Amino acid sequence: MRVFFNNKSNIIATGLGIGLIPFAPGTFASLFSLCLFLLLPLESNSFFHFIIIGVLIIVGIWSSNNLSKPEDKDPSKIVIDEIAGMWISCLFLPKESIWIIFAFLLFRFFDISKIGGIKHLEKISGGLGVMIDDVVAGIFVCFILNLAIFSDKFIF
Repeated sequence: MRVFFNNKSNIIATGLGIGLIPFAPGTFASLFSLCLFLLLPLESNSFFHFIIIGVLIIVGIWSSNNLSKPEDKDPSKIVIDEIAGMWISCLFLPKESIWIIFAFLLFRFFDISKIGGIKHLEKISGGLGVMIDDVVAGIFVCFILNLAIFSDKFIF
């Protein structure tokens, strides 16, 4: 275990070891990501929110590429993709509990069910393949929730 954590890419890819939790590591990583989102004094539409997402995607591809094997399309121990996907899901959302709960539930739904063509993205190999399905799931959630917020403001 000590050798595993001596490698920076392993630490990043597993979300500081969250991916090594024996059950539901993606769910725990998503919750961890939401906690960070709520605790950091950033607005969801701030420039730094976009920078964090960009860095998560870049280091996620790199670290996932180093930890995954060609036969493992999306290993459960790699959770940096869930962390990035949750941050994307929260783009432009108010930091209010109802929107955060919806973001979490919808992201987990899209991540697990792989509907809307997300399943096809798993065919991409390497770190990009590990990351892309969760990035797209996050984009779907972001679009759906922001549409709900916008239409609520527009209608009422």
